[in-house]
Amino acid sequence: MIKIYVKDYGVMSFKLDRKNAPISCSNFVELAKSGFYDGTTFHRVIKGFMIQGGDPLGNGTGGPDYCIKGEFLTNGVKNTLSHKRGVISMARAQDFDSAGSQFFIVHKNSEFLDGNYASFGTIVSGEEVIDQIANVKTSKSDRPLKEVTIEKIEVIDEEVTPFEKLR
Repeated sequence: MIKIYVKDYGVMSFKLDRKNAPISCSNFVELAKSGFYDGTTFHRVIKGFMIQGGDPLGNGTGGPDYCIKGEFLTNGVKNTLSHKRGVISMARAQDFDSAGSQFFIVHKNSEFLDGNYASFGTIVSGEEVIDQIANVKTSKSDRPLKEVTIEKIEVIDEEVTPFEKLR
């Protein structure tokens, strides 16, 4: 279980799905335990679709100095966790194996993402926080006009299992 504490908005708790995405789960847990996400923002918000965070640069281009394997069907990995409301998933660039630290949380069911992004957890509490963040005013480029800051991510009863870091 992980808890994402968002300044002025509240807490979202997620159950991680190691069966479908063991690499994504271990990567996220390792980064969270190291404090990597502390002080980062939700830098991209699209109401009715998703909220995206986890970029240390805050502009959609940042991440750790490595990438992980994309755990989804078009990349040869069976992942049956559908991108329904409240699912957390790894963001990536065009390259299937380009995910690092950025993640998104689905605001409204987006099953069209299934098979193309590594979903790795499901919300268990705090859905109202997703709604509040999804409703912030944004620029034309989907950037919140007022920063939405992740204070910390707490990891509860989750261990890091070894995983391959690419590039």
